[in-house]
Amino acid sequence: MSENLASKQSWTILAASGILGMAVITGGYLLGDGLLRARQADRSVTVRGLAEKDVTADLATWTLSFSKQGFDLNEVQAAADHDAAAIRAFFKSMGFPDDTLSTAGVNVNQWYDSNRAINNVTIRQKIQLRTNDIARARKAFAGQFDLVRRGIALEEGSGMVYSFTKLNDVKPSMVADATKDARNAAEQFAKDSGTDVGGIKSATQGYFSIGARDGDDMGSGAESPYKKVRVVTTVDFYLE
Repeated sequence: MSENLASKQSWTILAASGILGMAVITGGYLLGDGLLRARQADRSVTVRGLAEKDVTADLATWTLSFSKQGFDLNEVQAAADHDAAAIRAFFKSMGFPDDTLSTAGVNVNQWYDSNRAINNVTIRQKIQLRTNDIARARKAFAGQFDLVRRGIALEEGSGMVYSFTKLNDVKPSMVADATKDARNAAEQFAKDSGTDVGGIKSATQGYFSIGARDGDDMGSGAESPYKKVRVVTTVDFYLE
């Protein structure tokens, strides 16, 4: 009786051990297969895509700085007012409405002698043109020497600045183009490595920059109405 019981217990232990062994083998296989699939799914390539677009500025801003000096405040003020009126007349003759002009600043400096009497007066003013008529603005800027002939000496820094304000209108298409360019690069990499490109694992949009077109301006591009918008995206593609 005891021998039969012992035999049954041994069989039970062996069966349990066999089942456990199969479970360990099966679990190990599934775990290994899962890790393999995970490694395959984690294979990716990171590339960058570039998109560029030529645009034309839609806003021109011209700030004209000028000054008058003298020894009598009233006389200097009258001379400064004369120059301001001449500048406004110049822009009116170029076809600009009054609301495109504004006073951008007035500064008065007075120097005194040892007796506390006014020895010198300088009045500096700024008048700003702000318009969306780029062609007319360029024409006016080209004819600025007419102001010199009217006796107005513009100070340094009285340059025209051209801006492109419609960046949001071109962003979606440019991001799409940059992503497409990145996929082309990823597909070339995949072709060289004998794999295929899958979906996007992650993507980072770079910042948009606006500068002058090649050959127009070597600086910031603010002085040129012809702009180039540029964006670079970084995309991580799965490899299949």
